[in-house]
Amino acid sequence: MKRDLKVYLRLLGYLKPFWGIAILVFIGFTISAATEVSIAKLLEKIINAIQHRDQGFTSIFPFLVVLLMFFRGVGSFIGGYYTAVISRNLVFNIRQEVFAKLLRLPSQYYLDNTSGHITAKIMYNVEQLTAASSESLKTIVQQGLITLGLFGYLLYNNWRLTLVILIFAPLMGLLVRQASKRMRKLSLQVQDTMGDVNHVVQETVNGNLIVKGFGGQTYEHARFRENSLENLKRGLKMVVVQQLNSPIVQFIMSIAMGIIIWIALRPEILRDTNAGEFVAYITAAGMLSKPIKALTDVNEKLQRGMAAAHSVFELLDLPEEKNTGTLTVALQGNIQFQNVNLIYPDGQQAIRDFNLHVKAGETVALVGRSGAGKTSLVNLLVRFQDATSGHIYLDQHDIQDLEINTLRTQVAMVNQQVVLFNRTVRENIAYGQLEGAPEADIIAAAKAAYAHEFIMALPQGYDTPLGAQGLNLSGGQRQRIAIARAILKNAPILILDEATSALDNESEYFIQQAFDAAMQNRTTIVIAHRLSTIENADRIVVMDKGTIVEQGTHAQLIAQHGAYYQLHQRNFEEN
Repeated sequence: MKRDLKVYLRLLGYLKPFWGIAILVFIGFTISAATEVSIAKLLEKIINAIQHRDQGFTSIFPFLVVLLMFFRGVGSFIGGYYTAVISRNLVFNIRQEVFAKLLRLPSQYYLDNTSGHITAKIMYNVEQLTAASSESLKTIVQQGLITLGLFGYLLYNNWRLTLVILIFAPLMGLLVRQASKRMRKLSLQVQDTMGDVNHVVQETVNGNLIVKGFGGQTYEHARFRENSLENLKRGLKMVVVQQLNSPIVQFIMSIAMGIIIWIALRPEILRDTNAGEFVAYITAAGMLSKPIKALTDVNEKLQRGMAAAHSVFELLDLPEEKNTGTLTVALQGNIQFQNVNLIYPDGQQAIRDFNLHVKAGETVALVGRSGAGKTSLVNLLVRFQDATSGHIYLDQHDIQDLEINTLRTQVAMVNQQVVLFNRTVRENIAYGQLEGAPEADIIAAAKAAYAHEFIMALPQGYDTPLGAQGLNLSGGQRQRIAIARAILKNAPILILDEATSALDNESEYFIQQAFDAAMQNRTTIVIAHRLSTIENADRIVVMDKGTIVEQGTHAQLIAQHGAYYQLHQRNFEEN
C-alpha cells in the first residue's frame, strides 16, 4: 500500500506543470456539479409553486431549466476539454522520457527483453498511465463534487435520514478494496500479454520473407491468435470484476435508499415536510447512485493505470550505461587488452584471461569458430558490454576513464547485420554524428565503398528513400552503404565484423581495395571467415573459447600446421 502511494504520488508529480489548466478543470466541474444539485432544488421550487399557484415562478421555470442545462454543458466542456489537454500532454512527456531512457540503457537490456515487450511499454503502457492520472482525477473531481454537493444538500434538508447512507459506506469500501486487488493483478497480466502480441507482430513483419518463403503463415497466425486470446481472456476477466463491482455497490445503495424512503414516508416524519421538499430530497438521494457508480468504476481505471505506472517507472529506474569517464582525448588507435574476462549473466564465459596488444595503425584479423568470442571482444572495445574483470587501454588510457560518447565517436564499425533506416541514402550514410557532412565527402565515401554507381542508378540517387530496413536493396548494396558510413566517419579505429560476408566475389574484390585504402594510418580489427579478407593482415589472432590459441602472419601460421592451418584447410566451412 505504501509503495502504491509512492508510485501514485510520483505519477501525480508529472501533472505539476499543468496546475493552471487544472484550476480550469476544477472550475468547469464545479459549475457542472452545482447544476446537478440545482436540479433537486428546482424541483422543490416548481412543486411548491404549483401547489401555491405561483404563476410568476411557473412562467420562468422553462427558462431556468434551459439556463441550467446551458451552464451544465459549459461546465462539462471546460472540465472535459482541459482534462484531455492534460492527459495528452502527460502521455507525450512520459513517452519522451521513456524513449530517452531506452537510448541510455545498456545493450544487455535489449538482449534480456524482446522488442515487442519494449515497444509495448512505450506505446501501450504509457497510454494506460492516463487512466490512473488525468482520467481518474477527472472522474474523482467531477463525480466527487457532484456527490459532495448532493450529500451536502441531503444533510442540510434532513441530516438524520442522510446518516443511513453513511452506515453502508464501510461495506462499499470493503468491496472496492477487494476488487482493486483483483484488477491490479489482471492489469499486469493484460500488459504482459499485450507485449507477447506485439512481439509476434514485430517478428512476423520483420521476417516476412522467411515466413512466406517457408510457408509459416499458418503457424504465425496460430501464434498470434493464441497470444491475442490470452490478452482477450485477461481483459474479459477485468470486465467481469468491474461489471460485478458496480451493480453490487448500487444494490447496497438501493437498500440504503429503500430504508430512507420507508422512514421518510412515516407520517410522524412527513408531518413538517411539504411535497416539494420531499420530492427534492428523494430526487437528490436517487441522483447519488450515478456519481457513486462512476466513483466505483474509476477503481478499474486506477488499477489499470497503477499497473502501467509500476511497469513504466521500473523501466525509468533501471541503471543506465555507466559513463563515469571524463577524458575527451583524441585517440591514436593503440589498443591493449590486459587479463580481460567477460562472463554473461547466465554464467557463460565469453572471454577468458585475454591479453593482446594492437599497435596504432596495425591491422589485426580475429579468426575462430562461431562462439569463440570474436564479436564479444569488439563489443568490449565500444563498451556495448563491460569486462567482468581485467583492463582495456586505449593510448594508455583505461577505457573506463574515457567519456563513452567520445570513445564511440572514434570507433567506426561495420557489422555483420547491416542496419539501415527508413530514410534517404544520403541520410543513411551521413547518420548521427555525421549529419551535415559535406556532399563531396558523402560521395567520396560512397565511391570508396564502390556504392556510388548503384546509388546513382536508384530513382532519386542519393535522395532515394530506402524503406524499412533498406530491404529494396541487395545484401551487397546494403553492406556497401554501411561501409560508406564507416569510411565517412574517418575514425582512428575501424572494426569490420564479417563486413564482406554478403558481397559477391567481384564486389568483395573492389571493397577489399577500398578497405586497403581506408586501413591506412588507422587501427583495424577484422573479424572474417573469407581468406581474402585476412591474408594481408599484419597479424592474425586465432581464438577459441574466449582465449588466444595462436597468432602470427598468414605465412607463419600456415607453416605451424596448427589451428589456423586446420581452419585454412577446411576453408572455414565450419564457420
